[in-house]
Amino acid sequence: MKEKTIFVCSNCGNTSLKWMGVCSQCHEFNTFVEQKVKENNSAVSKKSTSARVLRLKAAQSGDKDRLVTGINEFDRVLGGGIVRDSVIILTSPPGGGKSTLTLSVANAAARQGLNVLYASGEESESQIKSRADRILDSIDEKVWLMSDNSMDNVLKAADKISADMVIVDSIQTFALSEFLPARAGNPTQTMGCAGELVHLAKGGQKPVTVIIIGQMNKSDELAGLRALEHLCDTVLIIDGDNEDELRSIMATKNRFGSTGEMGFFSMTEKGLESIDNPSEYFLISREADEFVSGSAVTVVREGSRPIVAEVESLVSRSFTPYPSRIGESLKREQLNTLVSILEQRCNINLFDKNVVVKAAGGLKLKEQSSNLAVLMSIASSFYNRPLSSKTAFIADVGLTGELRRVPYTEARIRELGRLGFEKVYIPYGALRGIKNTKAFGIEIVGKKYISQVIGDVFKRKEN
Repeated sequence: MKEKTIFVCSNCGNTSLKWMGVCSQCHEFNTFVEQKVKENNSAVSKKSTSARVLRLKAAQSGDKDRLVTGINEFDRVLGGGIVRDSVIILTSPPGGGKSTLTLSVANAAARQGLNVLYASGEESESQIKSRADRILDSIDEKVWLMSDNSMDNVLKAADKISADMVIVDSIQTFALSEFLPARAGNPTQTMGCAGELVHLAKGGQKPVTVIIIGQMNKSDELAGLRALEHLCDTVLIIDGDNEDELRSIMATKNRFGSTGEMGFFSMTEKGLESIDNPSEYFLISREADEFVSGSAVTVVREGSRPIVAEVESLVSRSFTPYPSRIGESLKREQLNTLVSILEQRCNINLFDKNVVVKAAGGLKLKEQSSNLAVLMSIASSFYNRPLSSKTAFIADVGLTGELRRVPYTEARIRELGRLGFEKVYIPYGALRGIKNTKAFGIEIVGKKYISQVIGDVFKRKEN
């Protein structure tokens, strides 16, 4: 076999036939490294001679045959469970819970009679066993373990035990012998290993589920070539600070479900535990006669699901020329804009006040539908007057102080009704799209301006 020389960027994996001082993709300097590769290094070419051709109408749909792990939020993000011959990539920042989650998935699959191979190129057998003892009540006999960074050995082991599921942790630590001396983590090795795993999942005599754990780069993206994501059916990203209990998992690509679907987990001593009712998790439980100022309730959408969330604000006197504006759950620019709306449109003077806003449970407020609740929580703290715990606010707020409608208003109100809320404020224009306002078991109030909502809630006259 002939060899040729290519140059690979060690930062982003971009390849070039000649050395370049600056990478054209990531714009980093002096990152190109010389690599020797074989000209016929396609992992697909040697498999293509026995390709099967059949009519589309006669092909079987694997989407109907799903493995339901019982980890509800994980199954939800995937679209109802794992498709048997799918290839899934799971990535997160270090410590996000990738290995913890996949070990739980492996044990859940084994309990349903599947042979599962867990191959790690990063950790020893004793390290993996220690984690399993900590997070699993019992380890099933059908979970097989190997600590090896040779993809050739992984493929042999999968064939030996007739694996139904193969988990690789992580893809950047494995290498194929045919691509040596290229090191593990090299784009050629990574794509070659991924190609073999795709063939294992879809090209064998029986379908095999493959879960690939991928490392993240410093830009919080899946390390390596973008082509790695194109090879797979589903790409899952776990988000969450190592110090926070809350973890979220989102599907940025899913051929068998909804892209953008999101699930929530709580990181505990027993690993990642599924938060099956996020609306209750993101609400603070209080007694009926307990009232706290600075708290307002809204409904946000994460994926296809409406979630009731509580927004908390604290307004305090500032003793510095520049008051603080801290938004732990929303961008600082967004908070500054909302504060300016309150000052200009509602005559609430905050020029000498510190304003701190966060959502209960660490939820990130990405949607504009929470803006009215943020403003009402700030006003509640400013006046030191509590809002009713059975009242919610759903609206975007423009710079003019006008309330603007948001998508899926009825679905949001329906979730409030399910949880026993009694009243909700929405934009007046959104009332026209609701045919029966009494069908949700909740009083729906439409207003045009934020000043009208504040006047109605706090019984203050508009200026």
